[in-house]
Amino acid sequence: MAERGAILPLAAALLLLGGLSACGEEAAPAGARAPAVAAKGAEQLAFPGAQGFGRHASGGRGGALYFVDTLEDGGPGSLRACIEAEEPRVCIFRTGGVIRFRGERPIIGSPYITIAGQTAPGGGILLTHEGGAAGLTPLVVKNTHDVVIRHMRVRPDRIARNRGGNDAFTIENSHRVILDHVSGSWALDENYNGHGRNDDLTVSWSVFAEGLKPHDKCALLSSDPEGPQNVSFLNNLCAHNGDRNPDINFPPGSCVEVVNNVFYDGGTEFAEVWETYGGSPVNLVGNVFLPGPETAPGTPAITRNRIASTGTAAVFAADNRIEPPLGEADLDVAEILSDRPVCPLSHSPVPAARAAGRVLARAGAMPRDDVDARIVAEVVGRAGGRVSEPGTLPAIAGGQPPPDADADGMDDGWERMRGIAAGVYDPWEDVDGDGWSNLEEYLDYRHRTLLAQGQADAVQ
Repeated sequence: MAERGAILPLAAALLLLGGLSACGEEAAPAGARAPAVAAKGAEQLAFPGAQGFGRHASGGRGGALYFVDTLEDGGPGSLRACIEAEEPRVCIFRTGGVIRFRGERPIIGSPYITIAGQTAPGGGILLTHEGGAAGLTPLVVKNTHDVVIRHMRVRPDRIARNRGGNDAFTIENSHRVILDHVSGSWALDENYNGHGRNDDLTVSWSVFAEGLKPHDKCALLSSDPEGPQNVSFLNNLCAHNGDRNPDINFPPGSCVEVVNNVFYDGGTEFAEVWETYGGSPVNLVGNVFLPGPETAPGTPAITRNRIASTGTAAVFAADNRIEPPLGEADLDVAEILSDRPVCPLSHSPVPAARAAGRVLARAGAMPRDDVDARIVAEVVGRAGGRVSEPGTLPAIAGGQPPPDADADGMDDGWERMRGIAAGVYDPWEDVDGDGWSNLEEYLDYRHRTLLAQGQADAVQ
């Protein structure tokens, strides 16, 4: 069930990883050609390397381009304008910095949207709110489908009145959604919350840290689920959250996979498997559970919660790395362990011995801001602790957007390098015939460039 042992320091782990050469979503170096669709006629991935049950979310593919060139809460060129549009669309950022929602936050309610945070120049994009009565979860996907969100960070730095409406990220009554390389902290409720009738969701390569005491939670994968769900929680870092690392409470018929994550400094609980809705089925594979300064000795890595149980959970736990003085599981978990996956895994995990280095090097919105950089350093040094108040927003440079004379969302220089006409609006053409549009290849290039830069910074 578990392997015990030390985790390599970040720099050493990065050297062993050999840059971005490891298998998985970082298989190609920055600037490399994006891989074609896996098989002719296969359903297109959300982006090259997309994983989990949300991997086929189409996002704004083929739609309009909305250029975010202001940090204002609303108006032309705002993120709100892109979010609230009703047509298929891609949000392309022409500035970096902090966007503070001063009134009611926009809700992603119309389908077919890609929020391409990797296009932001400078230090990227950070979302927050004003606090008080209007201060609610800054990034919400609700009653919709086919949503792709990458390289966005959410850090509410002002206390709001409504704790239950103050996550960092919420997905509610939606399907075919993927959150990838996002960062969230300082939530009054959960840093990530799934609610209601969701299905085909992926949360991957993200950092969820420092929920606020006394309700500091990493991830509630499902609350009040209305029917079975397929949910993937992959390659994420949860740090300095008292419990729900993560919380797993689904009905039978669901397929839940919690794979290759790093969980650090839980207070009294790490992974919680509930039976409120008939018993959660979950695969817990290749995860790393690390005690921190505020972890009680003997805290189990896996807990079975039988409060208001209406059925029996089923847990497949394999190759999880659990560092002492953590325990492997509470006594009740032994009754629900399966010797085989409770449902088919959506992809092949890497060994837990490699998971920590990969996550610490690559998770979160890139380029990493000072908060994520500090959190990762604390995991490596077994330092830091849980917090009761939000921190100070990190400085985020606005940067200079690349030239884009034809307003097709792509850097003119990159287009010329790839043999794409820099004076022609052609984001959805496929100049090299590999199954990915020009714009999708550019977004993948931006993503991989940010990862390569972040890794270089980590080893300096």
